[in-house]
Amino acid sequence: MRFEDALRLGDILAQAARREIMPRFGALAAGQMREKSSRFDIVTDADEAAEAAISAALQAAYPAAAIVGEEATAKDHARLDAIRTADLAFVVDPLDGTMNFASGLPLFGVMAAATVRGEVVLAAIHDPVCRTTALALRGEGAWLQREDGTRVDLKVVGAVPVQEMHAVVGTNFLPEPTRSVVNGNLSKLAMSSWFRCAAHEYRMAAAGHCHLLFYNKLMPWDHAAGWLLHREAGGYSAHFDGTPYLPTHFEGGLICAPDESSWQAARRALLETER
Repeated sequence: MRFEDALRLGDILAQAARREIMPRFGALAAGQMREKSSRFDIVTDADEAAEAAISAALQAAYPAAAIVGEEATAKDHARLDAIRTADLAFVVDPLDGTMNFASGLPLFGVMAAATVRGEVVLAAIHDPVCRTTALALRGEGAWLQREDGTRVDLKVVGAVPVQEMHAVVGTNFLPEPTRSVVNGNLSKLAMSSWFRCAAHEYRMAAAGHCHLLFYNKLMPWDHAAGWLLHREAGGYSAHFDGTPYLPTHFEGGLICAPDESSWQAARRALLETER
């Protein structure tokens, strides 16, 4: 994957957002949104239309690539195998933050990551409202690409003590008793929040606007692109047990921090009980 591929991927996401997502924002009828696994997990016509458009554009540009879209994979879980085996696969979240989108909140994004035999090599996270795209190439850094072609390099914030950290912490998928332990430890941080949108949370961390990201459920369309963006912006991340993240890992939790020392301190503060 090269710089030109990053721009192409960003453009594919931006076009799908302009044509399929934004015309439906604030205009969904009741029949255009449906529950998937629960009332907190929904899909809309915008999700499905955007995924179809992105998949078609990627297949045209990269005919040999496997496409692993969130909505198609919900109907055929075998598609996930391509992330590990394919010489080139694209993992696509056509509309991250669907609950926000359906609620009329302008906090949602479009994400895609390219993988080569299980390794994330390219990431794009597009903001359909501000019309900017955060991009990352493995080993080449991360940057924000504007519509006029200008670029701004992305860099994580500097390390601070735990009590000064601004963190994005999602505890809703944690099992008990871990969920209660983490919730009980949040007061050790300076600030904690959760935006129901990993796309914007990863963009915020990569741009240096928060110190810590904490997740449990790790579906690849939610995290593969953001993980690479954060890493290429200079950050450090690992599963709760310290092992490296891969897009084929769907469990194990994930903590993203400015550096390894910050990661260790945050892990102790959030996951360990007082003795």
